[in-house]
Amino acid sequence: MSRMTILTEADLRAVVTLDAEAVSCIEDAFHALATKAVAMPAILRLDIPEHRGEVDVKTAYVPGLDGFAIKISPGFFDNPKIGLPSTNGMMVLLSAKTGLVRAILLDNGYLTDVRTAAAGAVAAKHLAREDASVAAIFGAGMQARLQLQALTLVRPIREARIWARDAAKAEKIAAELTKTLGIPVTASADPQAAVTGADIIVTTTPSETPILKGEWLQPGQHVTAMGSDAEHKNEIDPAIVVNGYYVADSVKQTRRLGELHHAIAAGLTEMEIDFPELGQIVAGLRPGRTNRDQITIADLTGTGIQDTAIATLAFARAGSAGAGTTFES
Repeated sequence: MSRMTILTEADLRAVVTLDAEAVSCIEDAFHALATKAVAMPAILRLDIPEHRGEVDVKTAYVPGLDGFAIKISPGFFDNPKIGLPSTNGMMVLLSAKTGLVRAILLDNGYLTDVRTAAAGAVAAKHLAREDASVAAIFGAGMQARLQLQALTLVRPIREARIWARDAAKAEKIAAELTKTLGIPVTASADPQAAVTGADIIVTTTPSETPILKGEWLQPGQHVTAMGSDAEHKNEIDPAIVVNGYYVADSVKQTRRLGELHHAIAAGLTEMEIDFPELGQIVAGLRPGRTNRDQITIADLTGTGIQDTAIATLAFARAGSAGAGTTFES
């Protein structure tokens, strides 16, 4: 007799929020990636160009965990024209002992949103100055909202600036965030002005050309670039990678599709350099920020271990809450 639980997006939203426990769950996942024999294959990516579609499949097995997740994450970027969201998706949680399906998490990308924002919090916790209080966010989508919310969990953020190509969207999200976070959030018309005097800068866009210039950065700033999750995406000036203290979520991955990939392509750094990974810093194997004036950069491309971690947390919380529909076969 095996049991399988189906959890809808509504079920999952009720039991998982972007909170300190979610951040801790993702921090533990990075720690495991640096210290355990994690099996994490390369991302499987399928492009469907005639519909501006892409599908990513991510997974990871972590020794010691009862289960592992396989995530299917489509992005079809013409969907808004026909009234549909551009991203959706689901995760399947399987038993690490038997391979049987334990849960289907029909989250429509919600858990990915939470784990991606939580990774931003982990990066800031280990790389931004402890007194970092001013944030600049590039982008005006869901991740822009969540990345700022995540920063408030780990740093004493007292004000924020939002810059986006769509100024009206930046104004709207700034007003919303001022209300929900209780701090002044302003829309900035000029990206350089948004960066000047900021302690933490987070780029959250699908840009294919750099929107953050190296000459804008000032001593002591931390940059998290999390939009470049495919080979053609590039949010930050490649010179930033080599002029600051660069940290990857997975060097193997960022060499192929992160901001590091563009710095290598531009001949600014070598493929073979052993850059530090966030998990190594969490585990104390490599240093984080070493002085107040250092410019630090986190290149987050999203890893399968984060999906297994958040799916495991969601399944445990759903079980405690009696959420979802369970079938026996």
